[in-house]
Amino acid sequence: MAKALDDFVRVGSPAEIESLLESMIQPGGASLLLDKPESTPLPVVLMEQVPAESLIVDITAVREIGGELKRGVGFRLLGQAHGKIVRTPLLKVVDSETVAGRLVCHCEYPLYLEEMQRREAFRARLRLGMEVGAILRGDGDGEATVQGDLKDLSQQGCQLELPASAASLLSATPMIEIELCFPNGTRFAIKARACHTVADSDRQTIRVGFKFEDCKADQERKLWFFVREIERESSRHAEEADVGRLPSMLFQSQAAASAPVGRRNLLSYPTPMARRLARVAGYLDGQLLELQQGGRIDAVQLSRHADMLLMLADEDMESLLFATRCLSREPLLVRHGLSVAAHILALADGTKIQRDVRKALAASAMVHDLGKGMIPGNLLSATSLDEGGYAQLKMHVALLGKAMNGCQWLSAGVVKAVVGGINERLDGSGYPAGHDGDHLQELSRMSAVVDVVDAMRRDRPDRPAWRIDAVYRHLLSSPGQFDPRWVKRYIQHFGLRPIGSLVRFASGDMAWIQRLDQQGKPFQVQLTEAVEPPGEALGEVLRGNVVARLGEPVEEIPVST
Repeated sequence: MAKALDDFVRVGSPAEIESLLESMIQPGGASLLLDKPESTPLPVVLMEQVPAESLIVDITAVREIGGELKRGVGFRLLGQAHGKIVRTPLLKVVDSETVAGRLVCHCEYPLYLEEMQRREAFRARLRLGMEVGAILRGDGDGEATVQGDLKDLSQQGCQLELPASAASLLSATPMIEIELCFPNGTRFAIKARACHTVADSDRQTIRVGFKFEDCKADQERKLWFFVREIERESSRHAEEADVGRLPSMLFQSQAAASAPVGRRNLLSYPTPMARRLARVAGYLDGQLLELQQGGRIDAVQLSRHADMLLMLADEDMESLLFATRCLSREPLLVRHGLSVAAHILALADGTKIQRDVRKALAASAMVHDLGKGMIPGNLLSATSLDEGGYAQLKMHVALLGKAMNGCQWLSAGVVKAVVGGINERLDGSGYPAGHDGDHLQELSRMSAVVDVVDAMRRDRPDRPAWRIDAVYRHLLSSPGQFDPRWVKRYIQHFGLRPIGSLVRFASGDMAWIQRLDQQGKPFQVQLTEAVEPPGEALGEVLRGNVVARLGEPVEEIPVST
């Protein structure tokens, strides 16, 4: 018998409980939410259920919470089954053990489950104080015609409150472009049709329900992200909610986001995504200083910021890739690490890698070069190194490895492959171990390609930055060092004019590539007159058939970063 509970339906049938839990027993099928303020879902694996007795959960990816669970802190398991969101009531760990290096917990069996209605139909409603603006455009002319407020959102549509004058636009233009504007600067545009209208004559407003049209896969993914974040923020204001929980990043206003992080002013970054990525850069900058002063990698902070980077990647990968080119004031080791992490996540996208592995990939790539901050600075600024200097340089891998000893939540295999293997080469000429191709994992082979592409596109003491076509030629002509399969995959994925490239077009205009279409051609660019990292000199944004406006791309212009 199912009982309604707010937006959830309570499931009490033993057979239904067993069936729903069985659907969650798969990699990436479940996450764990601690019963305490500021908690966020953590990746775990629901390994097994003993109906009416216990659940067996692998928390190896988040070992740092093991102590809290042993002390009796409650938690919920979250997941999806048959297209529905499922959560358990509060549970507690009964016992835990280490099996073949995995940390496994035996937990209480839920007396019932709570099942949210299908995510496609679920509407996240904005509470008082949650403001998301909406801009309506008609006829495809790109000009803002009506502004209003978002009231609720689902994957299928939304409800907006608009001025009564909007009725004329809706009657004249069947297809509308709606652009949602979140407080933190995130924007999202989608085509829609008006389905129903309710007028409020006293307030001179209308409530209009819209159905989204021609929704692409990436738009569906972003919509579900927005729905979850709205529901998360809304729950903070519910009477029974813990108001101490951190707000959703979507609802952190730009005024709040403009506060300095470390030595940077976020307001000076050219895009909302760059401002958010700069927060992760701020953490890495501080972590680099700690390493230089003899400190260690903070396991909890690394975990949190790896989650943040994954969230940015899941929300809008193209914006994230461009944002990595907007970081110009951070230390090179920080900029390089974030760019490598973002490009590894993009290249691995679609390969069905489990979330905990993706998180470990992101974390390992973010910090993979920070060990260079622990060796003499003259080694990094030298135009050439003798044998002794090269031996010292190679020590950065071992130094970072020691500093990461406390990061038990990280997969040791991923750390070994990325941090330990990113500088290795197929012919054994790399470091630190000089392993050849027979001893290199796939992640090492992939990471090596991503790492060298990013490094060669940046200035170095002994040479200026290379153009991307020259980098590709170098990699293709070095099959003994770099795995040709991953080189070809990189070129196919990012193309000859990658996002974040400064390109001169046939018209003579220079513009930064921000988005590509399915054929790899520029779909969104931002004009500039300066050969420098994206900043205040950015001009007009062009979307759509860029080639018709500017002509074919003629050349990439390397930028000192």
